[in-house]
Amino acid sequence: MDLSLKIEKALIKASTSYPQDRISAFERALKIETNENAIWALKLILENAEIASGKKLPLCDDTGIPHVFIELGKDTMLPSEFLEDIKKGIARGFKNLPGRPMAVKGNDLERLSQSKGLYDESEKVIAPSFLIDNCNNKNTKEYTELEGKIRIHLLLLGGGPEIRANTYRVFHKRDYKEVLNIAIDRLKENLSFLGCTPSIPAIGIGRTHFEANSQLFKAMIYGNLNNQSKNEKYITDELNNTNIGPMGFGGKTTVLGSFVKIGPQRASGVRILATRPSCFVEPRVATVEID
Repeated sequence: MDLSLKIEKALIKASTSYPQDRISAFERALKIETNENAIWALKLILENAEIASGKKLPLCDDTGIPHVFIELGKDTMLPSEFLEDIKKGIARGFKNLPGRPMAVKGNDLERLSQSKGLYDESEKVIAPSFLIDNCNNKNTKEYTELEGKIRIHLLLLGGGPEIRANTYRVFHKRDYKEVLNIAIDRLKENLSFLGCTPSIPAIGIGRTHFEANSQLFKAMIYGNLNNQSKNEKYITDELNNTNIGPMGFGGKTTVLGSFVKIGPQRASGVRILATRPSCFVEPRVATVEID
């Protein structure tokens, strides 16, 4: 199977099906909910997921903007057509999904004003610049041996969570809880407006805005609702105390869990904090591994 075909299949999989840890998290939520409206909403979400997976239909009408994160194992090199093959696979995936037409026509200013309208073809939606990293930090929980291989993660990001996302500085006051609590406050403020709860909020903390958001992307890619850290559980518990609940109906499940990734930090009183309140279909992630 060529790389572009693998990417096409990965995009369709990410858009149409939940990973098992997500299904398990919804099932756990159903067992603890007592609010009838919350129970109805959770059952509806699971029914939607079953239909989408069975018929290969998108989990959401907003099929998202594709983001690509590439991990290089030891002694690996990128083939000459590697990046182009990924782009071709993304285009084919959106065409055959099919994705929602979201690409805006025109030059720079015309795209900003959306004055020329949209392309009809969903495959015109292109990915931002790719993120490439090596895989050599054995101290991270997501580390797996990748010698001689390349791993490609495809992440589809919808518009609702994006307009509720935030990247800004925090004065840490030499207390990590200060940073986490500000993340919680920012998420509380936006979750009530999200609509598509329960959320799985993602948090990235770094030295620059780019780094904080790259950590946020990695948090969504590597996050596992069946394996939550102490910090992730703390954030989840605090956000579930808001009683926003599934689809804003109230209840115990405002979030299913939280994904947090903390990168290197500079000697400074400031931390750059990125937060993103994903909707209940996100993160939409699929991974391809090649030799």
